[in-house]
Formats: sequence, C-alpha cells, structure tokens
Amino acid sequence: MERHRQGSRRQQEVADGLDGHEEEDGALSAFVCPITMQVMRDPVVIETGHAFEREAIARWFSECRDLGRGPYCPITMREVHRADLRPVLALRAAIEEWTDRQQRDELRRACQWLTKDATEKEAVRALGCVARGWSGGRVGRRTVRDEGMIPMVGGMLRSGSTMVRLKALEAIQEFARETDQDREAVSEGDTIRTIIKFIDCEDCQERELAVSALCNLSKSELVCGKISELNGAVLILGKVSGSKADNPTIAEKAERTLGNLDRCENNAVQMAENGRLEPLLNLLIEGSPEKQLLMVSSLEKIVLSNDLKILVARRVGSLFGGIVEKGNLEAKEVAFKVLEHISTNAESAKVLIEENVLLPLFRVLSINRTSLLPPRLQEAAAAVLANLVASGVDIGTVPLDGDRTLVSEDIVHSLLLLISNTSPPIQCKLLEFFDTLSSSTGTVLSIVSAIKSSGAITNLVQFVESDHQESRTASIKLIYKISFHLGHEIAQVFRASPTLLGCLVKVAFLNDGNANEQDAALQILANLPKRVKHLTRELMEQGAFKIVASKVLSIYRRDAGSDIYDNALLEGLTKVLARITYVLRDEPRCVSLAREYNLAALFTSLLRLNGLEEVQVVSAKALMNLSLESKYLTSTPKFDDSEQRSKLALFGRKPPNIQFCRVHSGVCSIRDNFCILEGKAVERLIHCLNHSNKKVVEAALAALCTLLEDGVETAEGVSVLHRSNGVAPIFDILKENPTGSLQHRVTWAVERILRAEDIAQAASTDHSLGSALVHAFQHGDSRTRRIAEAALKHIRKLPTFSIIIDKSPSIRGSSMGSMERFIKFDR
Repeated sequence: MERHRQGSRRQQEVADGLDGHEEEDGALSAFVCPITMQVMRDPVVIETGHAFEREAIARWFSECRDLGRGPYCPITMREVHRADLRPVLALRAAIEEWTDRQQRDELRRACQWLTKDATEKEAVRALGCVARGWSGGRVGRRTVRDEGMIPMVGGMLRSGSTMVRLKALEAIQEFARETDQDREAVSEGDTIRTIIKFIDCEDCQERELAVSALCNLSKSELVCGKISELNGAVLILGKVSGSKADNPTIAEKAERTLGNLDRCENNAVQMAENGRLEPLLNLLIEGSPEKQLLMVSSLEKIVLSNDLKILVARRVGSLFGGIVEKGNLEAKEVAFKVLEHISTNAESAKVLIEENVLLPLFRVLSINRTSLLPPRLQEAAAAVLANLVASGVDIGTVPLDGDRTLVSEDIVHSLLLLISNTSPPIQCKLLEFFDTLSSSTGTVLSIVSAIKSSGAITNLVQFVESDHQESRTASIKLIYKISFHLGHEIAQVFRASPTLLGCLVKVAFLNDGNANEQDAALQILANLPKRVKHLTRELMEQGAFKIVASKVLSIYRRDAGSDIYDNALLEGLTKVLARITYVLRDEPRCVSLAREYNLAALFTSLLRLNGLEEVQVVSAKALMNLSLESKYLTSTPKFDDSEQRSKLALFGRKPPNIQFCRVHSGVCSIRDNFCILEGKAVERLIHCLNHSNKKVVEAALAALCTLLEDGVETAEGVSVLHRSNGVAPIFDILKENPTGSLQHRVTWAVERILRAEDIAQAASTDHSLGSALVHAFQHGDSRTRRIAEAALKHIRKLPTFSIIIDKSPSIRGSSMGSMERFIKFDR
C-alpha cells in the first residue's frame, strides 16, 4: 500500500497520457526508486549495492529501528550492518538529463491543447502540465518561455469553461512571480483587459485569482503602463481596495497593485485622471521646472472632486503661490487656472489661505505690478481672490505680512484704486471680492471705513449705469451691503446725479433681468435715508412710487406670506413706499399720491401679515406718519347760521347729517386725511401690541399715540382706545418694565390715558401698574422720569403740591408736550 501511494504521481502522469513515447525498460528501472516507484532526484546506494531515493531509504531504516530490528535492504531483505548512504553522482546526472528531456517533450505535446479548439479535459491537462513544468525547475521554465506558452496560457482566459479559466489564472499567477520578462510576456494581447474584467465581476469565481495575478504582474513598470492605460482599470482597482469589509485579502492585494502603479513615473498623469493624485503631486514637488510645468498642465485638465481639491491645496498650495508670483508666464497661466478651480470649494479654499496664498495674489494685483500681467491673468487672480474670501474664513484675522491683513486700510485702498483703472471683467471680480467681505460682520466695518476714507463711494455708485451687466450686478450688491453704514454718503451721490438714481430705479423696477440684481437695487432704495426730501422728490419724478404701490397691492392680493421671494420683495417695496409718509407736510404731491392709492388703508392691511415682522414695523411707522398729518388735513364744515353753530358748539352737539371725527373734530376718512379711526386701523394696531417682537410693539404703539397728541381731542382718543380694549395692552407693556425708547413712549401713553379720571381711579388699585410707573420714575431718563412722576400723581402715588399738570384731556395742549417731538426711532 505504501509503495502504491508513493507511486501515485507517476501513475497520474501515465494516466494523463502526457508520457507519450515510452523509454526503454532498463533505463526506467534504473531511474526508479524501488520504494517510491518514482524517478529519483537524489539517488544514494547502500551496502547491498542497490540505489534508492535518499529520503525514502532513510525513512525505511528509521521504520526498521522503530520496529525493534536492525536496518535491512528492501530488495534483498538482508540486514545492513552499515547504514551509510553514498550519493551516486553519475546516476543523478543521467536522471536529470532524462527528466529534462521528458519534461521538454511533455510540454511540447501540451502546446497542441492550449487552443480554443481543445476540450475542457484536454485544456485542463495541458495547463496542469505547464504548471508542473514551470514549477519543476530551470529547464521547464526555459521550455515554457522558448515555446511561447506564456501568451498561449493567457489566451485560455477567454475559454468558456470556468475550470480552464481558473487553471489559466493559477498558471499566470506563477509566471508573474518570476522576472519582468515573464510578466511582460503575460501582458501581451488583451490578457490584462481580461484579468481586469474578472476583477470587476463581483460574483466571478476567478476574481480572487485575478487580483492576485494582477498584483504580481504590476511589479513590472511596462505592465503598470498597460494597466493604467486601460479605461477604468484604476477605478475598478480603487473600488476593490475600498471593500475591506467584504474581503480584506482581495482589498489588500488591490491596494498593493495601486501602490505599484503609483511608483511608475510614466503613469502619473493617467493615475491622476483616475483619482490617484499622489504620484503627480510628488513629481510636481520634486521634479525639474520642465517636469513641474508638464504636471501642472496635466492637473489643470483634470476635473477634481472636492476631496481631491483639498489634497491638492494642502500638498502644493504654497508651491502654486510661488509660481503665480515668480514663475514664467506659461507657468503662471496654468497655475492660476488650477488655483481658480480648486478655490471654488470652500474647504480647499480655506487650506489655500492656510498655505498663505493670499499674499502672492495681492502682490500680483497691486496697482504697480498689474502691468506685468496680461488682462486674462489679472482676471484669474481676482477670481481666485474672490473665491478665497467667499470660503467663510474671517479674512480680518488672516495676516498677510506683519500686522497687515487683507482688510487693512492701505490694502483696501490699493484694490479700490485698481477697480478704477482696469477692465470690466477684473472690476467685476474685485467688486465680488468686496461684496463678500461686506457680507461678513467681522470685516464689513473695515471695508466701510476704507471706502469712506478713500472717497471711493462715488466710483462704486457710478457702476449702477455700467453697460457691463456682471460689474453692475456686483456693484449694486456691494452698495446694498454697505448702505446700512453709508446711507447718507450714497444718498449724496444720488442727489448729485439724478441720472444714477434713475438707472437704479430702472434696474429695480423696469428691467426683466437678474432677480438678485433687482432685489439688491430695491433694497438700496429702501435703505436710503427717509427724510432726504430731494431724493423723495426725484423718486416721485421717476414714477417709482406709483410702480411700488401697484406692486405692493399685487403681492398682497395674491396671498403675501406664502412665497419666500414675495416676502423679501414685499419688505423692500414697503420700505420704499413708506418713504413718502415722511415728507407729506412739505410735498403736496405725496399727499395726492397717498390719497390716490389709499395708502393708509393699504398699510393697515399689511399689518395683518403675521410672520413678516419688518413689513409690520414699516407699516405701523407709516400709519404713524399719516396719522400725524390727519389734524392738518381735516375739513371743518361751514354753517350758514352762525348762531346755530355757536349753540351746537356750546352744548357739544354735532351738526345734523354730518359725521364728525371725535378725535380730530372734523370730517375725516382714511383716504382723504388718513384718519386711523377708519378702516379698522386702530383695532389692528392694538392687536400688534401683543406681538413678541418689541419693534412691532413700539411701532404700533407710536401710531396709536397719535390719537393722544397735542392738537387733537385727547380725551376722545383715550375713549377710542378704551372702547377698543387698547388700554389694558398698553398698561401690560409698561408692566414688563421695557427700556430705551419703548419705555419712554409707553410711559408717555400711560400718562395721557391716566388723565381720564375714571381710568385713573380704576388704575389706582392696580399695584403692578403702580410698581411699573415707580420703576420708570427711578430708572428712566430725565424726560421719562418727569412723565412717570405725573402719571404717579394721577393715581395718587405721589402728592400734588401745585396745579401744574393739566388733568383736563378735552382741552387741546398739555404741559407734558407732544409725542411728535420724541419720535426718534426713525433716524
């Protein structure tokens, strides 16, 4: 049994039919070990003169000793006194020569079955023979190479049999373990493509063998080139290397393959195009100037993901900064293109800032050096600068050189000067740069201060009439941002040039163009100082108010509050429209327009738009302005019978068939003289007193206070508030102990209301109201304390030593003065 088992390999070879021509029996018997029944590799002779395989006879002697007897010859069965094993060199040489000849003949016969016409059984036998011949030694490998069997095995990968493909991959894996010559022989034809196909097929049985084979093949630089040239090969390997959770072994070999590809300098561009940038970046850092230019040019053509943009910025950001400042023109051009590309991502832009790219960019854009750059590169530099400041980094904290930052006054002055002395595309990018800086609370004040000190506001506003749309849009957006701080300066420019104001109106209302541009233009108009009469008259001449009134009415009618864009638009339009209410007394045309469009009723309706708090604030302030004019616009009917009129006035009765306003003592309407007692304005203003936004509360309270002003029937105003349930909400505001202008306003209103004796008597038992008045008396400003003192006397919390306070609210005028003097929150 032992001999039969040990001779199985020989029998398998015979059964495979690859022995072919039989050798002479004498030769075979001399070469075959009697124990193993296989051709000997290390023949030795024992005392009896018989030859055996060294390992087999040594094991035989050992087994004899284990059985408790002395060693004996397996053939003669005679005991051997000396267990010496003497090598037979001549026999060994003869066996090697015979084995080599046999192996060559066997491999040559296998060639006929390494074709697509062979059956599965024949192909498997042939591939097995090749594998044995390759692993059998030097002669077998040389025969496989000389007979061109390596490409033939590669061709078997296209077999329809899974078994044949597996055997072929096993053989290729062995070939690839040897020399680069063998690896290159495997790569002939489309073998590499076929192997990649197996790797890409997740359910393919050949996948693991294919990855192992490709890993070994990639040790050759030539094969690496062929792999990287295959479309999608690097991506497929990248996908496999990322699947460590599914199959760690395959993932590790795929990563090793990619590592081999990375080391090949000729593959740098192809690897970069497939997302492996490290080889290219290494060459960019370490290569010669010519190599750097080639790598940068290649990088400029590659579309990078955001992660790769960050990688490029971190590895070569500072290098690009040096190129754009000191490189030759060709290098600068491609470097600017790469910087512009990677700076579009906020995170990679932040990395570029960390790599101090801002300083070289500013230097190449400084006014005394821009002549050294062609306009297209100046534009690229400005675009990169705009992208960097848009990254979200606080530019005011990023040092350039020494203590200076990009928002230092001299640097801002330099860039503002450049805007006035360059082409529209570069102007556009620089305007965008300043627009971004003006959007940040950390840098806007520095930009505003520099613009103000340089006197550049005139040049910036003049872009409103520019024919270059992008520059005009950027300038309008910038002016809008700084209009919160430079409103009067901007107004002066518009006042000096009505044409510019007309261009702004045209952009805001008449152009069907960029929505962002229109919105910014509208917001500029909304932020202009409200009490500059000249601008209001000019807007009236331009017809702006009629357009705005129509638009506000249109938005309100289509259910304002349901569309975000409509909400922002309505806010700006309302501010512009409210402007005319600040000059009613000096501009009769504004009064006529307010009557024509019934603005008092419109602003009253806008108070209903809950959620649009700014619209409510502006509308309440507009109603306050309109209501202040009511007493000047009220008409008093004339009677023919003066005696009858006197009698009616004496007894406080109204003339027959005439509806008098109780507060203004005349004929009033919400359209003609803007009386807020009409059109439910009072009720809606009282409703706003309960708003959570204190600005809305203060604006609504200011409008209601016009009913308690000097020059109107204050007692009737109090009565209107009392009947409309408006007194309690006013008291509640005071009880919250507000501060500032709201404290003064509500204290004033409460004092006026407490002049009504019945209300004062009822309020005297309200301890919380008394405490609130005491708080205002102790903590308010001088005016508020004086008014709070009077209110405390009304409810008998302070003694009255002399009759100074006028407690008769029916008489016009009062020692406490008019609230109209204290309207300050519209500055």
